Parts: sequence; C-alpha cells; structure tokens
Amino acid sequence: MDGKLLEILVCPICKGRLIYKQEQQELICRADKLAYVIRDDIPVMLPEEARKLSLEELNR
Repeated sequence: MDGKLLEILVCPICKGRLIYKQEQQELICRADKLAYVIRDDIPVMLPEEARKLSLEELNR
C-alpha cells in the first residue's frame, strides 16, 4: 500500500483517519467500527462493502 495514498485516505462516512492493517489487507476506521478491504492494492472504500468490527477486534 502506497504511503502517500494512506496519508490522504479517510473514512467515507466520518472523514476520520484510517489505520492500515498490512496482514489483513484492510483499512480500519475505529470511529465507525468498520474495516475496508484492499484488493490488488486498491482500497475498496464503499461503506456497503466494509466489514463490521467486533469490540474484540477494535481492542487489538
């Protein structure tokens, strides 16, 4: 994942900062408890495609 792209990407819902999880290939929005998948180095920033995170996942 390109570092410059990570600097400008924000959550499409709350416009908050995203956390890059390299192992899972996801961008995490802690505020909305969502994980946006990265496919072929392209973040899928559609809320309807995002995975809901459990409290356990957020605390890791």
